[in-house]
Amino acid sequence: MKRVIIDCDPGNGVVGANVDDGLALALAIGSPGISLEMITIVAGNTPSQTGFNVAKALLARLELDVPVYKGADRALAEPPQPWREALDNRVWHTQLAHFWQNVRPPRAYQAPDEEAADAMGRLICANPGKITLVAIGPLTNVALALERYPQMAEAVQEIAIMGGVFALDDFIKDTNFGLDPEAARRVLTCGACITLVPMDVTTRTMLTHADLQRITAPDTPLARFVGETLRPWLDYSMQTRRLPGCWIHDALVMAWLIDQRVATAADYYVDVELRPGMTRGKSWRYRLPLRVDTAVGELTGGLAHVLQTVDNARLLAMLEQALAG
Repeated sequence: MKRVIIDCDPGNGVVGANVDDGLALALAIGSPGISLEMITIVAGNTPSQTGFNVAKALLARLELDVPVYKGADRALAEPPQPWREALDNRVWHTQLAHFWQNVRPPRAYQAPDEEAADAMGRLICANPGKITLVAIGPLTNVALALERYPQMAEAVQEIAIMGGVFALDDFIKDTNFGLDPEAARRVLTCGACITLVPMDVTTRTMLTHADLQRITAPDTPLARFVGETLRPWLDYSMQTRRLPGCWIHDALVMAWLIDQRVATAADYYVDVELRPGMTRGKSWRYRLPLRVDTAVGELTGGLAHVLQTVDNARLLAMLEQALAG
């Protein structure tokens, strides 16, 4: 039994918001080998209060009692306004909000007084070597927890991260690292055992309408939640990204922790660009020894186990099994 905290920015049921966090939560909840001990919410795909409402609404539908904590409302340093404008309003600019017209939005919930960073740091440090932290949003909460609980880097069993993009032609940076580059660097270089799932591999995942119909065929509360909230995003993704379906980035992180046959991986040193300009928030990686090290200077970055390829059929089968349970 793997004990996990999921730090996320879910958007299921929210007009225009990505739903892969909710799919990762569903995979964790439906998998008997996972003990979901806490959900923490960070601002990213959705504002933190919105993400908190989504997580609470999911647990209420499933009649599950998992503690949920609301975390950071904004990045450590990155101005939030450009990101919020893009993430919250793009669906209205594209006039595609009607895809969500039959989806019930999450109701408002009152967040507890304790912050997400303190809740995760406290639980991890009280259980050294026992807790895996699954970080599938911007890394603000995790960075704050590491700052407040310095022993956490050694106490956490593993930090599994969805973020970064290294060599995709139409990306300079991804949302998770781009929205808070300082937090990404702080976490990647903290010395903890890190698994990184970048967009280079998650864009090799694919969920189509036929896949969604198949994996949500069982009449379970979890399958109904996934079917209802994924359909509008799938249509939106097909319309705006010109894909045959949608990528399911965050689900791959959870799937890897359950069954490592779902992907391949290799070790790299990874870092994030912090300097102002076009490449701020960009991630990069390298291996040692460098073939050209002239004028490189002091090497930076943290060692991470980076996923490289994915078995999409196995990933979908894992989702189907979890939703049936």
